[in-house]
Amino acid sequence: MNNKVLHQINYGMYIVCSKRGEELNGQVVNTAVQITSEPATLVVSINKQNLTHEFIQESKAFSISILQEETPMTFIGRFGFKSGRNINKFEGINFKIGSTDVPLVLDNAVSYLECNVINSVDVGTHTIFIGSIVNAEIIQEGNPMTYDYYHKVKKGSAPQTAPTYIKKQIEIEAK
Repeated sequence: MNNKVLHQINYGMYIVCSKRGEELNGQVVNTAVQITSEPATLVVSINKQNLTHEFIQESKAFSISILQEETPMTFIGRFGFKSGRNINKFEGINFKIGSTDVPLVLDNAVSYLECNVINSVDVGTHTIFIGSIVNAEIIQEGNPMTYDYYHKVKKGSAPQTAPTYIKKQIEIEAK
C-alpha cells in the first residue's frame, strides 16, 4: 500500500488548544473536519500521548485556530514539535481565553472556533473528539494554510504522533 496517497487528502493546518485548571496547552493538527451544520459540529483527532489530549479529556472543551499561509515555521514548530510538558507554548503569544474557558491563539490565525465535547471515539493511537461549535469568529482576512502548502511551500514535516506521519524507508529498513 502506498501511504503517500494519504497526503493527497485535503487537510488544513490548525492549532487546537485546551485547558486543565490554570494550565494552558495547544498543538498543531491537520485533522479538523466539520461533520454537521445543524447543529454545527466538528471533529479533531488528537494523539493519546499528547498533553492536549489530557486537557481536552478533562475540560471537555477545545478551540481551533485556523492558521494563515504566512505562518512562520518557528511558530508551527513551537506548537507542533515541542511539548507543553517542557515549555510554556503561550509565553509571548497573542491569545485570549474564550467563552469555553480555553485559550484561543490569535497570532497567525485567520479565524477560530470554540467547541464543547459532546462525544469521543477511541481509534487506537488517537481519540476523535466530537465538538459542538459554540463560538466562531474571523480574526483577519487571509488564506488558510493547507497541509499541502505546508509540505510543498514551507517544506514542513509531520511528527511521529501526527495521524499523517509516514515512516521513512530508512526507519523501516532499520527494524
